[in-house]
Amino acid sequence: MAMSYWYKNVLPFSAMVAIECSNVGIYIVFKAATLKGLSYYVFVFYSFAIATLVLLPLVFIFPKTTGLPTFKLSLLYRIFLLGLIGFVDQLCGYRGIEYSSPTLASAVSNLTPAFTFILAVIFRMEVLAMRSSITQAKIMGTIVSISGALIVVFYKGPAIISVASQAPPLTHHFPLGSSQTKWVIGGLLLATDYLLTSMWYIVQAQVMKIYPAEFTLVFLYFLFATIISAPVCLIAEGNLSAFRLRPNIAPAAIVYSGIGLSLSTVVHTWGLHLKGPVYVSIFKPLSIAIAAAMSFIFLGDALYLGSIIGAIILSIGFYAVIWAKAKEDLSEDSCCDSPGSSSDGKTPLLDSSSLQSSNNGTAA
Repeated sequence: MAMSYWYKNVLPFSAMVAIECSNVGIYIVFKAATLKGLSYYVFVFYSFAIATLVLLPLVFIFPKTTGLPTFKLSLLYRIFLLGLIGFVDQLCGYRGIEYSSPTLASAVSNLTPAFTFILAVIFRMEVLAMRSSITQAKIMGTIVSISGALIVVFYKGPAIISVASQAPPLTHHFPLGSSQTKWVIGGLLLATDYLLTSMWYIVQAQVMKIYPAEFTLVFLYFLFATIISAPVCLIAEGNLSAFRLRPNIAPAAIVYSGIGLSLSTVVHTWGLHLKGPVYVSIFKPLSIAIAAAMSFIFLGDALYLGSIIGAIILSIGFYAVIWAKAKEDLSEDSCCDSPGSSSDGKTPLLDSSSLQSSNNGTAA
């Protein structure tokens, strides 16, 4: 009994908190590495390549061969599209962090369920029943989330916790975060990042229906993202010597990012099957507090009033959308349990959004 409780409750909780810390850690080491001169094009390419290498043995360790359809060319096109979206997603996300801060990135990431809901309505994958409390909660949660994001991006406000007296070494190298204009640009890039993440979830949900082999699809996604990123990053960077890593924080940051991206996918997939999408999603706002603390300790970032106010509003909107999704899941389960009832025709789009919410995140 004690072992079962530990596996079903303690282990998932610990794993989700650890993964949120890991995802925020990727933002932190990226910011620190770029402050030491690492190009974000180099960072994105090497991160994809390492994630691909990490996932390669998992395809053979956890093979799924039963009940799979023939691997067709049309499926390959869809996975290639996933790689393209994920690559652009990462470019926007890491550039946004470079212009702003890991705390802002964690706050804006809570827009993902709202963006996913909007796209679901646009592509007619979500039915709007305006008199339903579930639909009303989703709409209000989306509006509140976007309002919070606008506050975070456009209102920086005074510094609540400042590190000027400590004068850590890295603080003096923050040209990108000192300007209000670049803070706004960074916020808009991060919003674009999570909009692309939501688009990625839509394509991924369709691909999973066609070919439900998680490890194979995730490996192929990272493989295509690596193939796409190689020439683009090489041309965009223009300096071949930038790809020769120096013995500083850069190699450690890249290895950590690649391993973190792959492990985050594995843990979220496991948590989704064990506890469900709502359980996995509720840990996302935790990343805001983790990012604020880690940015303050390791980077010397100040914590601004606009980030606090906006993050609180964002989290309220986030939980409203997740609450509505939980209610929808319960109502679908009761419909399925009733004789002669069926939930066919419903696309649980937000289920897929909780599968990887910070990873492509700027991962894809």
